[in-house]
Formats: sequence, structure tokens, C-alpha cells
Amino acid sequence: MHVKIVEVGPRDGLQNEKEIVPTEVKIALIEKLAASGLTTIEATSFVNPRWIPQLADAEEVLARLPRGKDVTYTALVPNLRGLERAVSSGLQEIALFMSASQTHNQKNINKTIEETFPVLREVAQAAHSYGMRVRGYVSTVFGCPYEGDVPVDNSRRVTQALLEMGVHEISLGDTIGVATPKQVRHIFGELVKEASAERLAAHFHDTRGTGLANVVAALDVGIRIFDSSIGGLGGCPYAPGAAGNISTEDLVYLLHGMDIETGVDLERLMEAGAYIQQQLGRELPSKVLKAHVAADGAKQGDA
Repeated sequence: MHVKIVEVGPRDGLQNEKEIVPTEVKIALIEKLAASGLTTIEATSFVNPRWIPQLADAEEVLARLPRGKDVTYTALVPNLRGLERAVSSGLQEIALFMSASQTHNQKNINKTIEETFPVLREVAQAAHSYGMRVRGYVSTVFGCPYEGDVPVDNSRRVTQALLEMGVHEISLGDTIGVATPKQVRHIFGELVKEASAERLAAHFHDTRGTGLANVVAALDVGIRIFDSSIGGLGGCPYAPGAAGNISTEDLVYLLHGMDIETGVDLERLMEAGAYIQQQLGRELPSKVLKAHVAADGAKQGDA
């Protein structure tokens, strides 16, 4: 069995950092991630820099990244203006985003779900005309910070709309980290009826410590694409109290322990995690990274 990992740390992780991360650090991090064997890396976002100043250097980051057939770089695109910037940066794939809950969508995008559909449809059509692939993110699938439980019919409706726009892959997000394995099996079990399991991805946060358990539950119902963030970086500015994404190091360790192939070199991946942890000057949530750093420290102490 093979699982595809979509690394979202450089975008979903770093966008939540209060202090601006230097462009050179972002580039070095992405290069280290690519060197570990990750083949899909969400490098940045073309959301207006006034809303996310941390990623205002999107064009420069993408211009300076080495391009090769082994790695696909993607970026978040909110509208046609963002798409123009993505096209100018030479991207071959972009990602659209919206929520399954009305209130979160309005706070995140400043539009109702109904108002969001035509905007995304326009962007998807234009992207396809440039020969670009389009991914879709659906937030608050498993729970909303403002509305609580989100009916699966909400996610079904949004998923159907994105599929009709020609989105090739849809990432279903547990934005605030409330999902449990039972819920994951139920919701993915329902949504695979709308789209084949091969077109659905899982995007879990670890707010309540159930992230990896939810990965196993998603695997049980046929999901083979998972989003994760180096070191467990991340959160959500529109979801109070949300912790980071599941850690890429922890995810790879889990999958390899289950004899599932990822194409990722865990040792090199941990080097990337240790690098960004050092640059940020604080300990990151990844448990595998903590064990790796502690083991290295013990070896140095013995020497």
C-alpha cells in the first residue's frame, strides 16, 4: 500500500507564526522537505498579504525554488487576482478553499457558502484554461468553532460543487481538531459515495490528541492521501484554540510502522523538522521530532 503525503507546513503552518519568517528560511525549509522525498509541497499562499503578511513573499519564494519533475509545488488561491500571481510564478497546481459551515466560511472568506461557489468556479475554470490542476480544501467538516456539529450533508453539498468545478482532489479538514475515529469513518464513508476514495484527502489537526487515531480510521475506509505539517506547525486564525496540524514526522513514523509506503526518508524529514524548530526558537509539537532531538542530545553528551 502507498500513501501520498501533502506537506502543508510552509503555508498552513508558517502562516500562523506571529514573527515574520525570513524568505531564506522558508526556501531552505522547502528544499529540505523536497530532499526528504515529499512530492507535493504547499509552498505558500496568494491570499492578499494584508490578511496574511507572513506569506507576502510568495512570488520570491517560488521564484527561487528549484523546479524538477519529482516535486509539485502548490499554493492557496482565493480569487482571480491570486490566480494571476500563481500563473506568473509558474505553478502547475493551485488550491481553492471554503468551509462546510456557514459562519466559518463568512469569517474566513467574508462570503456565504452560496456566494463563494461562483467565485471558486470562475477561478477553477480559468486555472484549467492555463492547464493547471486544482485542489480543493473544505474546512470545518468535523466541527465548527461557531456552530458546533456540522451535518454531513453540508460537506456533501460542498464536495459535489467542487467536483462539478473539475477539482481533482478534495481535502476534508478537521479545522479545530474535534474529530474522533468513529466520526471519521462515518463522514468519509458517506463522502466516498460522492467521490471515489482516490479523490479524497484527510486534513487532521491534533487539538485533542486524536490526529493519528483519525488517520488510522481514514485508512480503514480507503483514504490514501493525508495532509500534514512539518513539526506539527499550524493552527487556524479563525478557529480559536485550534492546535497545529498532525506532524509529518509522526505521520510517516506511523505509516512506516504499518508497512505502508510513503516514499519519504524519515531521517531527512527529521532534519527538516529540526531545522525549522531551531529557526523558530521553540519546541514544536511533533513527538517523533522531540524523540529525535533528545536522542541526538544524548549521543552528543556521551561523546
